[in-house]
Amino acid sequence: MVGTQQVLDTLKQIGLNLYERKLWVALLSRGTSTAGELSSLAKVPHSRTYDVLESLAEKGFVMVQTTKPLKYVAIPPMEALDRAKKKITEDAGISTDRISQMQGSGTVKELEKIFKNGMSLVEPGELTGSLRGRHMLHQQMGTVFKGAKKSISIVTTAIGLIDLHAKHADTLKKVASKGVKIRIAAPTGKDTAAAVSALKEFADVKKLDKVGGRFTVVDGNHVVMALTDDKSVDPTQDLSLWTQSEHMAAEVMAPLFESMWKELASA
Repeated sequence: MVGTQQVLDTLKQIGLNLYERKLWVALLSRGTSTAGELSSLAKVPHSRTYDVLESLAEKGFVMVQTTKPLKYVAIPPMEALDRAKKKITEDAGISTDRISQMQGSGTVKELEKIFKNGMSLVEPGELTGSLRGRHMLHQQMGTVFKGAKKSISIVTTAIGLIDLHAKHADTLKKVASKGVKIRIAAPTGKDTAAAVSALKEFADVKKLDKVGGRFTVVDGNHVVMALTDDKSVDPTQDLSLWTQSEHMAAEVMAPLFESMWKELASA
């Protein structure tokens, strides 16, 4: 294998798949090479090599020589990474512009109509999903926060409180200005002081000495609950549950929160 496992693992973090990683490192070791030579050196199936090298060229990692047979030229790593970064930025800008244009078009109205018609056919018990990764957890929390009409009740950890402030403060402040009652129970201390101070501008925050997990109840019909410990699990492996269930929210989790809330002192 050309390149250490550590190098290949690091390249994974910038979005290169296994074949892309192997072929790029193999090409770096040769300077210039044909697809067949690289296939053998990197131990990548020959049937996939051309497509993968084309993908690397589009991302800015290699150059193609239009010879017979085709040859591929390695680009110095620092230059290749600069090109890749620029390409990602440009692509993200284009995608963002397209999404913005779509949001202002009639297409969204049609999609919303399809969604509403579809939701009318769904049994309440079916509106449940698992969320893997802390990023997905916060995406779903953001969605239910934006839709809040009456109340948001949150129990969280010190890490969760800091994330709540960093990722959701603007949304929570906005819904609070519309009359949504926000209550947060979480550990307080030096690490969370700034978050508590900022959140108390629009939410009632109480000190939670013994953390009872992480969960959120919104309007008595949405629950987002973490199933893992945010201190002991990698953020990418954080596992959570979301459900839109009046029974779970109003009859189970909301009373649990109220019982806990009565025993807590203000932060």
